Amino acid sequence: MNQKLASNTITGLKRWSCDNRELPPVARVKALHVYDFDNTLFKSPLPNPKLWQPQSVGFLQREDCFTGGGWWHDQHILEATGEGIEKEEPRAWEGWWNETIVDLVKLSIQQEDALAVLMTGRGERNFADIIKRIARSKKLAFDMICLKPMAGPNNERFKSTLIYKQAALRDLIFTYKDADEIRIYEDRPKQARGFREFLDSLNADLLSPSALIPRKPIKAEVIQVAEQDTSLNPVVEASEVQRMINAHNTEVKDGKMLKLKRSPVFSTGYLLSPSDTPKLLTLLALPSNMREQDVKFLANNVLISVGPAPPHILSKVGGIGTKQTWQVTGFGMYNFTVWAARVAPIPPISTIHTDHHVPYILLAHHKTVRASEANRIQNWQPVSADKQYVFQTTVGEKVQLRVEQESDDSEPDGTFEQSGRKNLKRRHSPFQQPQRNGHSNDENRRPNSMTGGPRGNGQLNRGRGGGGVGTGRGGGNSNSVRGGRGSGPGRGGGGNNRGGRGVGQRGGYKSLDDVGAGGARQRGEPNYDDYVPTGDGYKAAFPALESQGLPYGK
Repeated sequence: MNQKLASNTITGLKRWSCDNRELPPVARVKALHVYDFDNTLFKSPLPNPKLWQPQSVGFLQREDCFTGGGWWHDQHILEATGEGIEKEEPRAWEGWWNETIVDLVKLSIQQEDALAVLMTGRGERNFADIIKRIARSKKLAFDMICLKPMAGPNNERFKSTLIYKQAALRDLIFTYKDADEIRIYEDRPKQARGFREFLDSLNADLLSPSALIPRKPIKAEVIQVAEQDTSLNPVVEASEVQRMINAHNTEVKDGKMLKLKRSPVFSTGYLLSPSDTPKLLTLLALPSNMREQDVKFLANNVLISVGPAPPHILSKVGGIGTKQTWQVTGFGMYNFTVWAARVAPIPPISTIHTDHHVPYILLAHHKTVRASEANRIQNWQPVSADKQYVFQTTVGEKVQLRVEQESDDSEPDGTFEQSGRKNLKRRHSPFQQPQRNGHSNDENRRPNSMTGGPRGNGQLNRGRGGGGVGTGRGGGNSNSVRGGRGSGPGRGGGGNNRGGRGVGQRGGYKSLDDVGAGGARQRGEPNYDDYVPTGDGYKAAFPALESQGLPYGK
């Protein structure tokens, strides 16, 4: 714990922040609230696993595969979020925030004795401007906005985001030496675990008679936030990746040029909009003894043919890009392992073609059985009027893109893509239950809930704080009206009305660092230092926008 004097002064601490706000005096601050940016506060887009082959999802996030650093080092990716910075900034990137965390940030800012800090592993040089603009658009006036610098205040270099954040946190804790507590909000399990170990070690050192710097131990809690996966518009995403490839090929020195390629057509079908999939999945109720992570959820198309459709069939259905409206008319399952929704065209006289005698949408199937088992469904049960969903589809082909090295006489095609296999990790089910508090199993995170809050020691679920489940700022009993630091939607007591700081929102996301050799990351975890891949090769549908599919060559 070799601290330099400059690191323990307000002036020294300000060197970590890319904002020029005056910091409060040391004696006033009793609580330190530190928020991660990517997929904790803001739903930063990830490479879409439905658009890219699995190896390419990992490849895109590796810093060493592009001269510009890849997905998490290119500010243009973040600027392309939603409909792009020009349209999103005036409306404060509406819909791209974890609003429960936003509420907690606002409470931290309002708390007179708290220091509100935004801390991200994104590089200061490329991202300081865009991240400050995003925060200000939401009127989030953090005391400090810390991004990973090329070198620290003492000219130190950081091998990983975790090491950088630990150095900044150490300065924060020793500068505000009267602070009694620190709360850290983080979405990545490995980083959350690293923070806990760091804070435990720091407190142990402070209790030692040989402590170099006098300071009382600090009450520490690391709140792991559930991931919330989001993606760019697929056309925008393909275009941005093509831009990254073009920039790489312009600057590359060793001849390792990259190219974007399209996979063979997996199938042709009436493709649903991604926004209709969750609605159709409400028709599904799994058996109580079946784990959701053992089921593959689909609900994305009415199959016309496996592979590319023959010309005469394409002509019959109107060709690629043709719109067709459908209505759900029934529900069926086979052997409690395959579930489907029967559909009918609107209007009924529409000319259609499907691969099945009965048009249906495969909703889900157990991972141990083939999707084709849905053809065995014989008994279709009618659905209630409120479940007779009407939706529009687009005739298109299901394909995926991949990034690979341009081949030459000495190397086979795809060398770079194959390098993306390193550190591949399975994706977690969208229904997986997360853990929170203490040294629990960090790997089990439920994208549909959040962890505890800045003011308590609670269970993980919808509350970010204290000892109970809920949407408040602290723990406690979610049934009481008032109490100490509970899990209600308010702040203060332990109940539903005036609980402590908590969070309550469905979602699922992430980013990219600290994967060591043989390590693994969540698909959503941002990696500012390393590659963070996805492991599931699920091939989802995107409507073909042209006869040649996505315009990734532009």
